[in-house]
Amino acid sequence: MPVRKATKQKRHSARQPKPPFPAQHQRRPGIESRMRPRPLYEAPEYKGSGKLAGKVALITGGDSGIGRAVATLFAREGADVAIVYLPVEARDAIVTAKSIEREGRQCLRIPGDVRGAAFCERAVKRTVREFGHLDILVNNAAYQHQQPSIARISDAQWERTFRTNITAYFQMARAALRVMKRGSAIINTGSVTGLVGSGHLLDYSSTKGAIHTFTKSLAENLVPSGIRVNCVAPGPVWTPLNVADKPAGKAGRHGADVPMQRPAQPEEIAPAFVFFASPADSSYITGEVLTLLGGEITSS
Repeated sequence: MPVRKATKQKRHSARQPKPPFPAQHQRRPGIESRMRPRPLYEAPEYKGSGKLAGKVALITGGDSGIGRAVATLFAREGADVAIVYLPVEARDAIVTAKSIEREGRQCLRIPGDVRGAAFCERAVKRTVREFGHLDILVNNAAYQHQQPSIARISDAQWERTFRTNITAYFQMARAALRVMKRGSAIINTGSVTGLVGSGHLLDYSSTKGAIHTFTKSLAENLVPSGIRVNCVAPGPVWTPLNVADKPAGKAGRHGADVPMQRPAQPEEIAPAFVFFASPADSSYITGEVLTLLGGEITSS
């Protein structure tokens, strides 16, 4: 292996911190700027090539975590980006907007709650009003609340998890499809928990399984329309979602039990979204669930 290549690979590996991280816990939904270490989203080794030039993307949960990294790489590939986020996440959303603008693209910030169908309609309309069209929808917003047993899951928690994690995906897709044209793409964020289940995440893992099936069903439905639908299903990722859900000590060990012995950084997940968004890469792919699991092998 040439010395230059080996040095580059070592430098890349050094960017990805391994647990244990400092013990930390936040109130939901979690703020990325308060995490230590901060999640990595800028992907300095990723070089854009204009794959999404002239396109417009709408990303829910675009303020932080995977959503922020996806927004950054979409912009690097030439897309203007609208991001949806809860009002309490405004500080993180500003950071994402600045990241998009540093890539030379425009960002539209849309605060609100995706659980409301009317808000989903307004978000799509605002995006089209601002940018003229909509080519890519990324359903990414999520709610997660671990419980030790089914007896501890209230009706209110169950309802909130399902309305955020799957009903909103349906509502956003329905609204977006009214304006999307042939060649557009919808990308959903799934999870390994939707493939293998999770004893402490009964409601969350159930919604992720539903997202995987929703992806396949909607993809089949839209083949005649020329609109592709795919899903990215990661394992553990270092995002505010997990710091806000786990006790401080467990949050500091998040991702330590996968073969790579660390959680993914958002910048490692985002290129998969670019792949599914880009017709140059995936024009013949629809209805797929792509797993990114840090070495875990699942046949589910």
